[in-house]
Amino acid sequence: MNHFPQAWGRPRDDVYGAYRSSFLDTSSPKAHTSSPIVTGTSVLAVKFKDGVVIAADNLASYGSLARFTDVKRLRTFNRCTVVGFGGDVSDMQYLDRLLLSLDIEENYGSSGHDLNARNLHTYLAKVMYKRRSDINPLWNQLLVAGLDGEDQPFLSSVDLLGTTFSSPTLATGFGAHLAQPLLRKIVDDEACVKSVTREQAVNAIRKCMKVLFYRDARSLDRYSIATITKDAGVQLKEDEQLENQSWAFAETIKGYGTQTV
Repeated sequence: MNHFPQAWGRPRDDVYGAYRSSFLDTSSPKAHTSSPIVTGTSVLAVKFKDGVVIAADNLASYGSLARFTDVKRLRTFNRCTVVGFGGDVSDMQYLDRLLLSLDIEENYGSSGHDLNARNLHTYLAKVMYKRRSDINPLWNQLLVAGLDGEDQPFLSSVDLLGTTFSSPTLATGFGAHLAQPLLRKIVDDEACVKSVTREQAVNAIRKCMKVLFYRDARSLDRYSIATITKDAGVQLKEDEQLENQSWAFAETIKGYGTQTV
């Protein structure tokens, strides 16, 4: 048996034949990711009168396999911003390192100014658009939640094409179809934000996370949730558990199991 480290994980030559090093050929054309493998699903966010609530579950799926159940997809940036990552996990890790280096540079800078949520969103939009223009996109959709330069609630999105838009409620992945209608019941437009309390926003997000766990096969019942306000800054909880779960509703769905239309 070959105990040399360079042979670990390699099939035995005397059983399977000589190892074909042609698989390691580097002369082939350069290829970029065209289909993410390990991905995270929905990220949800909603504004309220004093700030923003954002949440994402802790699952990273390997295709259709619920492989990694402790992947935190919310990242804090300085005192007033949280970035939520949907999509490819390896690209999320790259962006996380990029934001860390930016944060260190800002902290050691002498300008005396901090990047707020609006500034960070602009930066990420430029990064995503540059990678898209290089035909090597980062396969993520990001939600940037926090406070702008006037300490007002800020919530905006950027996708792998560098497309940006803002709304009082935002969701990525399956949440764009299932959670958005529920969130818009309490925050239909910017005028409604001033009448929504923190408790209402948090309860709406928790309800949406439960609906997504029931309906989205790529979701999990453990999630991270963050609240950003001027007074308290970022309050992040990374290991929340869905409460009062019940599958009793499935019996009333027509076409489910033994039910007929």
